[in-house]
Amino acid sequence: MTTTPDLDGLVATLTDLLGERGVSVDLPTRERQSVDGCKLSPILSAKLPLGLADVVAYPSSADQIVAVVDAAVAHGVPVTPRGKGTGNYGQGIPMSGGLVLDTSRARAVVEIGEGFVTAEAGAVMAILENQAWASGQQLLMYPSTAQSTLGGFLSGGSGGTGSIVHGVIAGGEFVKSLDVVHADGSGLVHIEGAEAQEYLHNYGTAGIIVRATVALEPLQPWRAFYASFDDFHDAFAALSEITPTVNPAPRLVSADLPTLAEALPSNPGILPGKASLRAILDEAAVAQATEIVERLGGTVVDVREGAQEIMKLSMISYNHPIEWLQRAHPDTYFHVEVGGAPLLERIDEVHQVYPGAMLHAEGQKGRPIGMLAAEYVSEEEMLAGLERLEALGVTTHNPHQWYVDVRVAETRARKAVTDPSGLLNPGKMPELEVAVDGSNGLMASGKAS
Repeated sequence: MTTTPDLDGLVATLTDLLGERGVSVDLPTRERQSVDGCKLSPILSAKLPLGLADVVAYPSSADQIVAVVDAAVAHGVPVTPRGKGTGNYGQGIPMSGGLVLDTSRARAVVEIGEGFVTAEAGAVMAILENQAWASGQQLLMYPSTAQSTLGGFLSGGSGGTGSIVHGVIAGGEFVKSLDVVHADGSGLVHIEGAEAQEYLHNYGTAGIIVRATVALEPLQPWRAFYASFDDFHDAFAALSEITPTVNPAPRLVSADLPTLAEALPSNPGILPGKASLRAILDEAAVAQATEIVERLGGTVVDVREGAQEIMKLSMISYNHPIEWLQRAHPDTYFHVEVGGAPLLERIDEVHQVYPGAMLHAEGQKGRPIGMLAAEYVSEEEMLAGLERLEALGVTTHNPHQWYVDVRVAETRARKAVTDPSGLLNPGKMPELEVAVDGSNGLMASGKAS
């Protein structure tokens, strides 16, 4: 193992391993593969470019991913793993140059069994959900960016459709086992149980996910449920009641103010000038949800069935309303991530923290969460606003940084063993020990190493 990067040697090795179509040093390709979805953040966008790959590799199987990582380590070249590049926090940007490892061609679905599916890192979440439905099952959760990959979701994601019941990825029951590759020449490593949790949502800094087994559950008869309200307070009240009370539990509940709702793709279920509530409900829960909506002054606009309709609704949840808002109003809005009971109980005060603030709300296990969109402010004003939100009892997360900010000490300790030369996604770990509130993940200080 060399300590001096040997890019020419790595390119030659990768070309022998993957063929000429599996490796690229072309500048437009390197530029395209060096940016992820962090343009959702105007603060991060102002700092781009944050890194440029020297070479991009496209392994097409789990074994090839391992071979590529081993080759990079042998040549002393940093490795930044990448799925579809849909992450919103800069975790896929190669801060130190080197190799961008695009795993999206390694997409084999290895096995679907009773209660589980095993697939390679590049398997697309929407395809896994479709195949689960064909077997009479469903994923416990999948992200709103349903075209993202399994490895990308586990490495950089948090939750999504299904999180009302099952919570978030890390610390939950979703991941059964992982096959990972470290930067120590140990090859493919199989990890199960609690140990697998240490590789989730840390951007591949301690080990790159090559293959994963995640949990399935019996398929339910889902319906896409659309309602409208004249007053967004009533829409949020409906979300607060539907999420914990309808039975069977919802798979998703979202609510938006009219301006946010109008920015979403044209949909007969979303009425102009109205606050919108959307939910994925078990067929048996539709009547109960309808009673709640009508009692709170709303109107049920539409109820649809079918996998395509469910997926369509999923993909206008979580971060996606903010993305559509930014498209409708360019150079106007940023967002912060918020949560906790006071979020809806004190919504008028929450809206006063930033100019032009509007909450996109989501039902979640144990508490509402949301994305608070607001008109552009400076980074200092954004951080001051987070402090004001926390003074209201609202939990916050700053989405305008690219550092690992959960289980930092655990990740650092594992990385010291699995990545002794610091080659796995460098620049994503805090350089200094930072104060991290486990309830909200807000970083208090620190630089990336």
